[in-house]
This record gives sequence, structure tokens and C-alpha cells, in this order.
Amino acid sequence: MSRAKCGDRVRVNYAGKLEDGRIFDSTIDQSPFEFTIGESDLIAGFEEAVVGMVVGESKTERITPDKAFGPHRDSALLRIERCKFPAGLEPEVGEIYQICTKEDAPAVFTVAEVCESCVIVDMNYPLAGKHLFFDLQLVEIL
Repeated sequence: MSRAKCGDRVRVNYAGKLEDGRIFDSTIDQSPFEFTIGESDLIAGFEEAVVGMVVGESKTERITPDKAFGPHRDSALLRIERCKFPAGLEPEVGEIYQICTKEDAPAVFTVAEVCESCVIVDMNYPLAGKHLFFDLQLVEIL
């Protein structure tokens, strides 16, 4: 049987979970996810987990932050004056917003704290610093 290797185009079913078991992404009730190993913008740990699998094989892989979305950086916590938020917008802790930077690049932040005069926003990717668990099944090597 052939094992998945770098350069192979593969189809994979997966469920991505946090340490508490909550699913954050999944192909359940969808088509398998298709990608070429080594040529994707996927997190390194996901691709590395698929390498060596044979069609039909299933496994659960724990991916550390360094192989996923990196560490949570305190330097990515920013203080924004409340007056900088649009009128009528009442930010709440945990809300996620997407904005465009001065360079027209999209940026995502999570509201970390709301004060009377300011809002502390977390510019880290929401899964940064987290250990991720993926239930994987290699469906096909194309």
C-alpha cells in the first residue's frame, strides 16, 4: 500500500478539536478536504500528521502551538480608546471583529477587555497558543 508523502495530492476527513473537546473545524457532513502535501498554506502539524498514512487509515494527532498557529503573544494585546470605535458599537469581551488595516490587509481581533475609556483587543489569531487535536482519516491519494 502506498503511504502519503510530500507532493501527493490527498483527500482527508478531519475534525479539529480544542483540549476541552470542542470542535472548531470539521469536514463532517461535507466533502473531504483536498490539498497537496507540502504546497499548502495549512498548519505544519496537520500536513506532517498526514505524511505516512495509508488510504483508509484513521488517527488522532495532537498538534502543539509551534506547529499550529504559534504562541500567544502578549505584545499583540493593544489598547484602543473607546472613541475610536464606531458610534453605537458596544464591544463585548469575546467578540471577534475583522477590520482593514491602512494597507487594506484584513486583520482579525478579539475583544479581551472593555473599560470605561478603552478596549483591550487581542490581535493574536484566535487559536494561537492552543494545543489542537485532529481526528484524521486519509480518504484518497490522487
